[in-house]
Amino acid sequence: MVPYAVLSALLPLLALAQDGGITGPTTSPDAAGYSCDPSRCQLPNCHCASTSPPGGLDPSEVPMFVVFTADDAIQSYTLDAVNQFLAHRRNPNGCPIKMTYYTSLTYTNYTLVTDWYVAGNEIADHTMTHVGSPPADEINGNLITLNALAGIPMSAIKGFRAPYLNYTADTLKQLYESEFTYDSSSTASVPVTDPNTDAYWPYTLDNGMANNCLTIPGTCKGEPKLPGFWEVPMYAFFDRNGAAGPHLMDPWLDTANGASSVNDSATLEYMQNTFTDHYRGNRQPIGLYTHPIHVSRTYPGVTVRASTINMINAFLDWAQEQQNVWIVSTEQLLDWVQHPIPVSQLDSVASLKCTTPQVDENAQICNGIPRNEAGLLSHCAFSDFPFYTCYGCPSEHPTPANPNPPQDSESTLLASAVSTSPTILLAVKLEETDVTYLLSSPSPR
Repeated sequence: MVPYAVLSALLPLLALAQDGGITGPTTSPDAAGYSCDPSRCQLPNCHCASTSPPGGLDPSEVPMFVVFTADDAIQSYTLDAVNQFLAHRRNPNGCPIKMTYYTSLTYTNYTLVTDWYVAGNEIADHTMTHVGSPPADEINGNLITLNALAGIPMSAIKGFRAPYLNYTADTLKQLYESEFTYDSSSTASVPVTDPNTDAYWPYTLDNGMANNCLTIPGTCKGEPKLPGFWEVPMYAFFDRNGAAGPHLMDPWLDTANGASSVNDSATLEYMQNTFTDHYRGNRQPIGLYTHPIHVSRTYPGVTVRASTINMINAFLDWAQEQQNVWIVSTEQLLDWVQHPIPVSQLDSVASLKCTTPQVDENAQICNGIPRNEAGLLSHCAFSDFPFYTCYGCPSEHPTPANPNPPQDSESTLLASAVSTSPTILLAVKLEETDVTYLLSSPSPR
């Protein structure tokens, strides 16, 4: 949808998206100074940082979750990259795989955000312009623009990940004040086989943070106290060097075991070994945290080795051969943690079920189906980066200072006719409707 020349010009910027690396442990028990009374902090709204499965379940009764996420702009090439790993897969109940896209808006094609959400995937906040330690307008502006130009209900944007995983205590407080459900920017940086592991199940900040205590000032030792706000740690893989050899985001770009070049076989080995340590232990989740540009076969100027793509698929193939392994979004993981039940009862978890939307083929509606969207898409021909939207072109590019510029009134869509299932309907076309009043409240929710 975007001209080749424009994409080529963006390559240097987008290639910088590889962020989130760590070189060793980011916390320790002394630095954490963490204390939580599980008799007073109970699910579903409070949970202590713990390596044990939630709900007191025996590990044998616990699903093994593989959390699949992507960061940064949503474009056709990024969705192609994700789909080469997920589109052909199913979970144990036969349902398609869902994932979380932590979306930043610079160079994002909004109609594809709509389509990805309607397909049942989670859309989360990654700031408007991809800045670490972000101010409030970068976080809340993202909510407003995703609502105005992609039709994502604000209430559906529950999670946040900081660009470069660069957050502060103030970032966490801002997310809490803006009524986010969770953050997923911290790292689990010590192997689960280590007695001092920080690979905790997701937990609430009623008693402060328990991760990244060596790296983030003003957190840990009981701070910040944010009741009911969840932290979902990002779980590292570890090569033969153990805690000195962690691999977090895009591990396939790293060299393994101190080598001088990337070796897909060595990467597959440590990914499988780390998975096995989790699976045979307390079954803390593992994650594939991706920047799709690095595994895109369709982005101009990017060369990705077929062996790397094959290796990632081989890992997922192997993981799915194990019993009770589920590939999920962050939202799905957190739903289970809040309401933990044994694997024998997973059929009752609504967020893991298949969705079969019934849509009138003659309806004019933004739902990712070409026949329904016919005539509704607008091409917003900005010189720096054109995009498409089903909600009317803005008069100027959204910015943190102005996240919802006036939109074309002739094609504006109201994102209020949202079904309880996001895969059913996003919005219906209304005549002479202005959505700005929906977004004028100082609260992003």
